[in-house]
Amino acid sequence: MIPVIMSGGSGTRLWPLSRKHKPKQFLALFGNNTMFQETLNRLSGLEDLESPIVVCNNDHRFMVAEQLQELALDNPTIILEPIGRDTAPALAIAALQAESQGLDPILLVLAADHVIPDLNAFHAAIVLAKQQAESGLLVTFGIVPTSPNTGYGYIQADEKNTISKVKAFVEKPNLDTAESYVASGDYYWNSGMFMFKASTLIAELERFQPDIMATCRESLNNAEQDLDFIRLDEQIFKSCKAISIDYAVMEQTDKAVVVPLDAGWNDVGSWSSLWECAEQDSDNNVLKGDVMTDAVQHSYIHSEHRLVTVLGLDNIVVVETADAVMVAHKDSAQNVKNIVNRLNQAKRTEAENHRLCYRPWGYYDSIDNGERFQVKRITVNPGASLSLQMHHHRAEHWVVVKGAAEVICGDKTILLSENESTYIPVGQKHRLHNPGRVPLQIIEVQSGSYLGEDDIVRFDDVYRRN
Repeated sequence: MIPVIMSGGSGTRLWPLSRKHKPKQFLALFGNNTMFQETLNRLSGLEDLESPIVVCNNDHRFMVAEQLQELALDNPTIILEPIGRDTAPALAIAALQAESQGLDPILLVLAADHVIPDLNAFHAAIVLAKQQAESGLLVTFGIVPTSPNTGYGYIQADEKNTISKVKAFVEKPNLDTAESYVASGDYYWNSGMFMFKASTLIAELERFQPDIMATCRESLNNAEQDLDFIRLDEQIFKSCKAISIDYAVMEQTDKAVVVPLDAGWNDVGSWSSLWECAEQDSDNNVLKGDVMTDAVQHSYIHSEHRLVTVLGLDNIVVVETADAVMVAHKDSAQNVKNIVNRLNQAKRTEAENHRLCYRPWGYYDSIDNGERFQVKRITVNPGASLSLQMHHHRAEHWVVVKGAAEVICGDKTILLSENESTYIPVGQKHRLHNPGRVPLQIIEVQSGSYLGEDDIVRFDDVYRRN
């Protein structure tokens, strides 16, 4: 059995914690491990488990690789989607990759950002699902509903409280309809988790979506091995139709069955969901960071960089990060996507990046900025290098704070120690490298007419960025 982890989401419903370039699945929201890591950890103890296949966004590849490395998993497969095309093409690629390894394994398809606290119930459902998948059926996991939730799609089963043929998949209903679904006992929440043989999925995709299969097969056949990643052919994959596996196969096949799952599942799709899943105090509050409250109940308050105080309010969400503060009534917090849309329209960087931005070579923190200047604290991992690059509109001043820096500037290479500095003129090719065994920390002062991250012309980059 091969876990297939779908990890391409952007997680904007949990802004400002979750952002495009570091979405919720890569955040440690419930302890020391990220949600992505917990997705893999909760499989521990299952029999005949092979190394996972992870399908992820190209922009997230180094976070995926680093977090897999922290788990010390053997030979995971990381497939890079050049562009999102929903779950049917992603699963087609995963099944074809498994097939190319000379196997016909069971694929256990999981999202990277779900919470499932009852591991015994989860494992028991997987064992039941595996029996069905081995017989050539396509299994979906139906969550036993605890409320008439209008935020989920539903699965109608032929029989109640048992493994059953799927009668219908239903879109997100209104409240009255959801109440009737839950009262009937015939419906489950659609979890988006599946299990099937690779060969079964391929056969059903060939039957119902031959164009998708042809495109995915060609894209994988023309893929490149890039470091630890399988990089799909971009032009071919872009031509693939975007469609979910529900629409593409599950709603059309006669092989779909649903296995009930009652394990406390939550997709953490809103601030209210995060509040429900987290440990609450005696006032039913979830308090993270430096927070003080007085006469506050049923609230989620998160502080990362400063003291946050809240008085006399109930059912609210307050989230403070280095560059943004979000305050909402808990019933309206799902509308945070409207704010994210407006930030995108205004081309505000807060929609996509945190002030602390991770890169494959390390990270940087934008600690100050103003008209014609910006100050960053840059940390470069031991042995890592930035790209050989130049800027059209800005000059840079570098001061080494910790470690040693090897700097290429034009046709010169210099070595800088702590408290030494150098200057990079506008238009000059340059590169920063950490030759040491400890992280290199520098302060960079940029000055110029334009300081955007897109003013980078790369001539050579070991990480194959444009």
